[in-house]
Amino acid sequence: MLICFLCIVKVLILHQHFNTPVQGGPLRSYYLAKALINHGHHVVVITTRNQPSRTVEDVEGIEVHYLPIAYNNRFGFYKRVNSFMRYTLQSLKTAGSLKDFSLCYAISVPLTVGLTALWFKRFYKIPFIFEVGDLWPEAPVQLGFIKNPILRASLFWLEKLIYRNAESVVALSPAIQTYIEKKTPGKKVWLIPNMADTDFYKPEIKHPALEGKFGVSRKFVVSYIGAVGFANGLDYYLECARASQQAGYPIHFLLCGDGAFITNLKSIADRLKLQNISFLPFQNREGVAEVMNVTDAVFISYKSFPILETGSPNKYFDGLAAGKLILINFGGWIKSEVEETRCGIALDSRYPHDFVKKIEPFLSERTKLQQYQANARKLAESNYARITLSEKYAAIIKNSG
Repeated sequence: MLICFLCIVKVLILHQHFNTPVQGGPLRSYYLAKALINHGHHVVVITTRNQPSRTVEDVEGIEVHYLPIAYNNRFGFYKRVNSFMRYTLQSLKTAGSLKDFSLCYAISVPLTVGLTALWFKRFYKIPFIFEVGDLWPEAPVQLGFIKNPILRASLFWLEKLIYRNAESVVALSPAIQTYIEKKTPGKKVWLIPNMADTDFYKPEIKHPALEGKFGVSRKFVVSYIGAVGFANGLDYYLECARASQQAGYPIHFLLCGDGAFITNLKSIADRLKLQNISFLPFQNREGVAEVMNVTDAVFISYKSFPILETGSPNKYFDGLAAGKLILINFGGWIKSEVEETRCGIALDSRYPHDFVKKIEPFLSERTKLQQYQANARKLAESNYARITLSEKYAAIIKNSG
């Protein structure tokens, strides 16, 4: 099926975690929808919101259907799965009442969103493109959340069924692209990483008022901005703060976010008597920009599981756009990239004092810090600029079928 751009194309985007800049959180699906709107197409998004009833809103030209399904970063694994399944069933019902789409764009996670896309293809002859940001079920299997062999086999079967039936697949990282190409030989797999909003986030001089607001005047600031869950392994982040405090370094750590492990981390910080860390609540995009202004280095943390090295974390691209030194404690494609482009450093997650050793040159050599930060911004502009990747996405939709 060839989609003609001489007429208005109606695209259905299925994404349980659709956010707007006002709400905060990952904005990828919002940017993708806006790219299609800017090309004159009709875009319908089916998503969720913690509310008592279904609502339909116009969000900057995007027709957004909000389903009343609760989801929170503090949910445990099985509560999240319940939310995923409710979304699959309700999105199927909602989309079925609309039907007249040229194309469906299904965004995982959850993997089960593919069931709605499969149903649409089977009964309404509507083709779909499947986007993969995290490898399910491989991720929960490696992390030990899925142990039942029958359930595990069923989910891997579903994964392959979705890939085979998709018109094409969009991968958010080179590692994910390679994985899917091996799993489904011959399937077209596009690479569209997460985006660096180089128009919104820009290198800035620290604002004294914001330094005062966050209590970081004359400090080297290392910020973690994002989810606070099991996979993030932020106990290491606290250990880096502890090692820095013991070394007497003028570093302050800002942990900005929410999730299931936030209470536990605060307890650990109290037990360790950390004076050099502040916990900030979840922020919208404007709030994140304020934190970025006072930040010298963005910290990206994951537990030591191979599957977690394949992802495309939003916080990485925001840090690049804002021109910050990138600190990571995992391997994979991001480690290779930051080392090759000299925009960041990789830390040994087994040894917190590795942080103290490797951060010292950036404290003592201001020009070294500035060079790495400039390299980060350059990488954002050359490889991940939102405008460029949005246009690539729009072209894929145009040529699908």
